Amino acid sequence: MKIALVGTGMIGRAWAVSFARAGHQVVLQNRTHENALAARETILGMLPQLAENGLLKDRAPDAIAQAISVATDLPEALDGADYVQENVAEDAAVKRALYTEMEAHAPASAILASSTSGIVPSAFTEQLEHRDRCLVVHPLNPPYLIPAVDVVPSPWTSAEVMDAACDLMRDCGQAPIRMEKEDPGFLTIRLQGAIYHEAFRLVSEGLATPEAVDVCLRDGLGLRWSFIGPFETGDLNAPGGIRDFVGRYAQSYDDLYPRGGPFPWTGELLDRVEAARREKLPMTEHKARQAWRDRRLVALMAHKREQERLDAEAASDT
Repeated sequence: MKIALVGTGMIGRAWAVSFARAGHQVVLQNRTHENALAARETILGMLPQLAENGLLKDRAPDAIAQAISVATDLPEALDGADYVQENVAEDAAVKRALYTEMEAHAPASAILASSTSGIVPSAFTEQLEHRDRCLVVHPLNPPYLIPAVDVVPSPWTSAEVMDAACDLMRDCGQAPIRMEKEDPGFLTIRLQGAIYHEAFRLVSEGLATPEAVDVCLRDGLGLRWSFIGPFETGDLNAPGGIRDFVGRYAQSYDDLYPRGGPFPWTGELLDRVEAARREKLPMTEHKARQAWRDRRLVALMAHKREQERLDAEAASDT
């Protein structure tokens, strides 16, 4: 598959590694050609360390390098492209103009995806004739180390394009987060933003220092969240699963957030969440999954302790 990367800043360079190590041909294009050439050199300089740590899917750095080329202009980059990942400025007007130009040069079958971290796809694709092939595929940086990516449709993005984009992400070792409809901030930024708002509130009201907040996430909630999300955490934290968790703790959570108005964890919403969890994890497997969670925590803590030891040794050598 030929993948064109339009915009070769930090995100574009990171995407190049993800796509090339999966065996795809990657073409870099930037408005300033010299920047695209420099981006390729930067990528090549990253490859030996990634190879040493087993992060190139057993591909040699030379093979990755051969898969990454530089186009002189946008039409050349898009010629024969199967998938386009745009990584330009966070400006809807800039993106709108670029997508109009990309539609004129990309094959009719090519998917056009944006790396934007917060602009909904309808804001820059409404004017297109074939807007059904456009969407957002937003990575957490760098995607070659963090697999999760928001996959966000506009109201007119086709289901087939969503399926194809998610399949490509999985093929590249990413973990697609498929949204059912667009919303500013998508999933990753919205959840991260909620945590930031509360973190700043805790400091602003004199309840904690910034370091205390970091400890709470780094040495507490973040340990579980590194391999299970909040719904599975709640599901495993009560013997009867997620409905039992809500029955035990929902009122206390409601009491914490009266100013914004509690969002009730009841009725049809709870039914949907419970059904999703039971489809993923039948109650007959609940205790076994709790034991799995604890084994993962043991392994994670052992890894963290070993890294702390290595960091201490490195510091003592300097």
